[in-house]
Amino acid sequence: MNRELTEPDDYADLASQHVSLRRVLSLFLPYRTRIGGVVLLMVLASAVGLLGPFLLRSIIDSALPQHDLGQLIWLVSGMVTAALVSAGIGALQVIISSRIGQAILHDLRVRLYSHLQSLSLRFFIGTRVGEVQSRIAGDIAGLQSLVTETANELGRSLSAVIMTAVAIVLLDWRLALFVLLIVPGSVLISARVAQIREALTYEQQARVADMSATVQETLSASGIILARTMGRGSHLTQRFARLSKDLARLEVRSHTAGEWQWSLISFALAVLPAMTLLAGGLLMHTDTPATIGTLVAMIALQEQLLWPFEQVLEIGRDMRKTRALFARIFEYLDKPVEITERLNPVIIPRSVMRGEVRLENVCFAYRDDGRQALHDISLTIPAGSRVAIVGPTGSGKTTLGYLLARLYDVDSGAVLFDDVNLRDLSFDTLSQMLGVVSQEPYLLHASVAENLRFAKPEATDKELIAAARIAQIHSHIASLAEGYDMLVGEGGYRFSGGEKQRLALARTILRDPPVLLLDEATSALDTRTERAMSLALEGMSKGRTTITIAHRLSTVRHADQIVVLQAGRIVERGTHDELAELGGLYANLLREA
Repeated sequence: MNRELTEPDDYADLASQHVSLRRVLSLFLPYRTRIGGVVLLMVLASAVGLLGPFLLRSIIDSALPQHDLGQLIWLVSGMVTAALVSAGIGALQVIISSRIGQAILHDLRVRLYSHLQSLSLRFFIGTRVGEVQSRIAGDIAGLQSLVTETANELGRSLSAVIMTAVAIVLLDWRLALFVLLIVPGSVLISARVAQIREALTYEQQARVADMSATVQETLSASGIILARTMGRGSHLTQRFARLSKDLARLEVRSHTAGEWQWSLISFALAVLPAMTLLAGGLLMHTDTPATIGTLVAMIALQEQLLWPFEQVLEIGRDMRKTRALFARIFEYLDKPVEITERLNPVIIPRSVMRGEVRLENVCFAYRDDGRQALHDISLTIPAGSRVAIVGPTGSGKTTLGYLLARLYDVDSGAVLFDDVNLRDLSFDTLSQMLGVVSQEPYLLHASVAENLRFAKPEATDKELIAAARIAQIHSHIASLAEGYDMLVGEGGYRFSGGEKQRLALARTILRDPPVLLLDEATSALDTRTERAMSLALEGMSKGRTTITIAHRLSTVRHADQIVVLQAGRIVERGTHDELAELGGLYANLLREA
């Protein structure tokens, strides 16, 4: 589970560990040429916009007092043209910026998804699905305003502030000093408010993730069945209400924290024009008084300065909040990849795969609880043979299956396929070599045909039917109103447990792997269907290595070799008759069956 961060120091440590300005800027690096073009447009738009106050001063100090209509028309035309050009540049800038922003978000979203795909099963067992969904969808969506609107507004406002500040200094340096006195205090206040709201944003996103996980768990088909049959619907509603109330409280705090300090900035900016007029009046009594036109132009420049300056402060405050989103995203991107492919992996063509499996002194322990799941497992499974792995609950049967599928890597020892270490095989070779059907089959929310073709996208309809026949599910699919086009439904709930297992089996059969791993794959089948499927699998298993992890011993009587596990160790091995006569653990399991 992810560590809940409620203390500001905890968040500060996490943010400093995962987020840096350099790392954030690296997201924009591939688009630096286009970003450079946008920056030039921003500067050009700001420069054109600055013409207005200077043209206004000329109108007040020259054209109007001299009653020069021609000059007035030219100056007014210049102001209109400047406004039109500035508006056109602004529109072009927004279009380009939006395209850059969406491309950056797309890259980040795909990068995070790809990284999560590479993590081991350990991560997903310890992490709620809703939490993962929240970081991919919610947190990256929260960055949308930053990389599309906010970055664009910041650049535009910052360029406007710089260009306007320069113009103010050129207009009258004495008034400029007075105007710019408010900058340091405003920046300090804004930074303080931003720091407070940043930590609140992280906690707020954590609550959003809690809500997402709750919805995913309780409003799925399984969750509804559990709530209805346990009579816990009202309890779940109350729990959701508490989460929603906590989120609402954090939303309010996130938007209002430091609001009184921020109001000081608003007050200073509001009274600045009046104070500027007062300062201008005082300068009237000096040897170099400011003209009326200069004061009007100064007020106009202030209007051009104050709004973008306030925008810069607000954007800076909000950008600090996005640091919390980056912290959550980068935290996942920094999760170590435990299952990696060699730089030059071994590739075995499907045509030469034999299907021999060998385990040499394999040991494995789950890191979360330190439990040693397998101890010194050595086993050879000849190509084309049928081997059963049996044992009491908790003996390590399923863990052994995880290691064969490389959902985990062994701590010591080695797993070999066709004399090649599993760690040296390419991922694609392993997926072609080994087909897995688990006791909890997962079906996509798609049609039956799409679920089957997930294993082999190019499969023909005839191949689908052939695989379904082997899995003893074709007759049922054919009886459906839409046949193979029938929608399976969320989690496959339109099908019974046995039907789902047979669909999953058909999907694996479609890949035609030389090694077939059945992890309690017939546990949800009735005796008649199980017998029929066993006969079908027996025909299919010729020339194919079949490893059956079973609790039901009736399914393993005809295996070439039965391996008995207890507490993570091999305690017995042999045929059914040999083990039954031995009178050991296998015989005891037979009697209890």
